[in-house]
Amino acid sequence: MSSSGENDHISLAGLSATHRDLLWVLSQTGPSESSRLHHALTDYYTDGINKVRLCDTLEELIKRDLVTVQTHNTSEYRLTESARHALSARQAWQAGTHNVTGGRE
Repeated sequence: MSSSGENDHISLAGLSATHRDLLWVLSQTGPSESSRLHHALTDYYTDGINKVRLCDTLEELIKRDLVTVQTHNTSEYRLTESARHALSARQAWQAGTHNVTGGRE
């Protein structure tokens, strides 16, 4: 597990819209199976999203320590604390309530 001080500076700026949308869906649904995530994104994207792309996106988010997976009978994906902090920072940035310093604090 990473230290919380390190996690405070994770940014979503370098991620694709699909990555950010998937993180947003997880933040709204809580722990979810890939089929539920696929359904949510298919409803949002007019052209849908194929399952291979969804799985690749989930794997990338796992590698970046933004999502974890727990496997019981099925795989359940959930946000990490790093992802929660990064989503919160992005929302503040979108709302214009963040402090722009041009670098890390």
